Amino acid sequence: MVVLEQRALEHFKIIKACKPTNLPCGIPVIDLTDPEAKNLIVHACQEIGFFKLVNHGVPMEFITRLEAEAVKFFSLTQAVKDTAGPPDPFGYGNKRIGPNGDVGWIEYLLLNTNNNPDISSHNSLASQNFRSAVDDYIVAVKKMAYEVLELMADGLGIEPRNVLSRLLKDDKSDSCFRLNHYPPSPDWQALSGKNLIGFGEHTDPQIISVLRSNNTSGLQIFLKDGTWAPVPPDQSSFYLNVGDALQVMTNGRFKSVKHRVLAPETNTSRLSMVYFGGPPMNEKIAPLPTLVEKEEENLYKVFTWGEYKKSAYKSRLSDYRLGRFEKTVPL
Repeated sequence: MVVLEQRALEHFKIIKACKPTNLPCGIPVIDLTDPEAKNLIVHACQEIGFFKLVNHGVPMEFITRLEAEAVKFFSLTQAVKDTAGPPDPFGYGNKRIGPNGDVGWIEYLLLNTNNNPDISSHNSLASQNFRSAVDDYIVAVKKMAYEVLELMADGLGIEPRNVLSRLLKDDKSDSCFRLNHYPPSPDWQALSGKNLIGFGEHTDPQIISVLRSNNTSGLQIFLKDGTWAPVPPDQSSFYLNVGDALQVMTNGRFKSVKHRVLAPETNTSRLSMVYFGGPPMNEKIAPLPTLVEKEEENLYKVFTWGEYKKSAYKSRLSDYRLGRFEKTVPL
């Protein structure tokens, strides 16, 4: 157990413990092999911007092998892990989330997935087994993400059906992969019944995020009624959420869901693996013309992914990043 004095805990965000609200109908569960998957995906993205995917086609062997290798890496001594960071932008990070003062009860590896997801150039501490596990996992998850985006296009009735997936398939795609490790709990007596934030509330700026976690809870999503709903862990499934860029491309029809992670309340650590599918840096992000109804206003200005990414990473996690890119609609 990690024991922290109250003075040490002051560096981290602590929130008053509250009973989170469950979604009335639960997290949408979508079977990728279901003939109705395209319509169910669209409905989930419109309602909450988040869903669970089953029968996803990613071999469980790839998932469990990468998790085992990640556990080995994060089990190294802090002094050894520190030699692999700080991320600039890729590499090992600890406690600090971005350059703007956000902190969390977390350590992580951030890796580039452009062209070749091999992590050897990012982390000299990674073993050959680790590099191989990352490669296999990312290739499989990318394939699944492409299929989901093409089903989205089908469900929205837009052509060509690769209008979204092509952005991730592009050789210059600005996608990345993040391994998050939330260490065993600190001294919870010092927290006096409050929750320690592992990763603060935020939306993901990219097009789509594909998440898999171990069997430890902590992820929560923000609902329309202003409450937080816990996401039950599921080791065999993936969770996908809409990013800011996709919200813009659908002219607000899809919602980029705000989410956060609470640090584990037991001695069990939490490990999550997230693929962030992003477009090329010079790609223009704007509402797709076929999704803007006649007489309907474009809700967003046209901007490049590079412009939005630069703006987003200058902000704090909880900032409303899309605000400065919204159009002011005349009364």
